[in-house]
Amino acid sequence: VPLGVFWSIFLGLVWLYLLEVPDPSVVPHYQAGVVAFGLSAIIELLGEPFWVLAQAHLFVRLKVIAESLSVVSKCTLTVILVVLYPQWGLYIFSLAQLLYVSVLVICYVIYFVMFLGSPEATKKSFPVARMKALLPNMVEDETLVNWKEARLTWSFFKQSFLKQILTEGERYVMTFLNVLNFGDQGVYDIVNNLGSLVARFIFLPIEESFYVFFAKVLERGKNVKDQKQDDVAMAANVLELLLKLVLLIGLTIMVFGYAYSQLALDIYGGSMLSSGTGPDLLRCYSLYVLFLAINGVTECFTFALMCKEEVDRYNFVMLALSFIFLCISYFLTRWHGSIGFILANCFNMGIRIAHSIHYIHHYFKESTYRPLMGLLPSPFLIFVYIISGVITGFSEVFFCCDKGWISRLIHISMGALCFAATICTMFCTETKLIHFVRSQ
Repeated sequence: VPLGVFWSIFLGLVWLYLLEVPDPSVVPHYQAGVVAFGLSAIIELLGEPFWVLAQAHLFVRLKVIAESLSVVSKCTLTVILVVLYPQWGLYIFSLAQLLYVSVLVICYVIYFVMFLGSPEATKKSFPVARMKALLPNMVEDETLVNWKEARLTWSFFKQSFLKQILTEGERYVMTFLNVLNFGDQGVYDIVNNLGSLVARFIFLPIEESFYVFFAKVLERGKNVKDQKQDDVAMAANVLELLLKLVLLIGLTIMVFGYAYSQLALDIYGGSMLSSGTGPDLLRCYSLYVLFLAINGVTECFTFALMCKEEVDRYNFVMLALSFIFLCISYFLTRWHGSIGFILANCFNMGIRIAHSIHYIHHYFKESTYRPLMGLLPSPFLIFVYIISGVITGFSEVFFCCDKGWISRLIHISMGALCFAATICTMFCTETKLIHFVRSQ
């Protein structure tokens, strides 16, 4: 938390005095917005110990309820204030963000106040007995710092910092180098938020949940021969089916996203979004979603099994990759506008997927399990995807999106038929995956 306060103040000053500040007549209350978002980051840090404890002990329901209440509160307040007081500008989003983090932290605090010391906690032999134990304190007969854990924490911190650059690098290029004006940044943000809905609501929960699963089932730093073979078999089976699941979701979004990007943006924001670079941006993002899907699962397995030395080695790779990614983002954006950011992200994800696949292949090399087979869907299903892509592509040319609602409905109907055919093919060709999804 003290570090959070320092960085919030330092970066707040950078955003207020060193970077370009928007015109107050167009974007009012910018300064208040910077302060509010810095404060919200500090509040969220206060709840971090509770979040970590909940993750480690698989309190999935707590996480779902806390985050759902927070998001609903934030969205409700935003809508009410936008409708009643649109002139407040950034005040609206600042207040909504502060409400979001406050509700999130309060949910965790209330739960653990009620849970710690309860019969349920005693029954589960929960390692924390009182709220006071979650505050910084000295432990008798132990050194001030556990250096083994400190070194591992430092390795993960460096990795997280580099992942932040690789995940949000385009934001920093946009902010510091002014390669896009505020209008183009707005369109990019809208498309980015729409395109990342699937990543946030499907892929991120899968990645977080199964990172904990793999870390619990297999021991970090041990090779496959030294693990319990029953656990290895279970982990390999789950990894294979997870890879197949996210691959099919990503392929479906890529194939149908291409033909329906313009229609989606036209319905969402009218001709302002659907007539410019928006549709091409969303089409590229549909491809990027496929990379996101595969990378999430492969990295969650890799990071759950890496020892400290492997994490450190990977940090050097990520350092070089971060530099290359930022350079590519800059030059591709100069060459192809905001689409360049998404192409650079695809390159970045492709390199990270290649590293994770190499690690997984090497890890299971001395066993009989081949979980990477999950990245190979049946040939007949691939054929159906290709046919669906061709049909919906022609449908977009002939029926979308300036030929009236009848043509739009025909275009949607064609997509619905192709989508139904794809789902039916999945049920017939991927029976093992369907059983996994139904049972889990």
